[in-house]
Amino acid sequence: MYWNLDLARYIADAPWPVTKDELIDYANRTGAPQQVIENLENLPDSDELYETLEEIWPDYPTDEDFGYSDEEPLN
Repeated sequence: MYWNLDLARYIADAPWPVTKDELIDYANRTGAPQQVIENLENLPDSDELYETLEEIWPDYPTDEDFGYSDEEPLN
C-alpha cells in the first residue's frame, strides 16, 4: 500500500469515523483514482472504525510537520 498527499486528499474529508467498506464507498462516490480504491481494499478486513486518516496512513503530515503552530513569530 502506497500513500502520498495527492492520494490521501481524496479521503481526508471522509465522514470520520468510518469502516473500511464505508471508506471504499466514499472514495468511489467522490471519484477517487483507482490507486486510492486499491489502497483501501488492502486494509485489513475488519468492522472496526477508523477514527482518522492517521490510522490508515500513520505518516500523514500534520500542521506540526510543516512548522505551523500557535506560537508568535520570532523577530
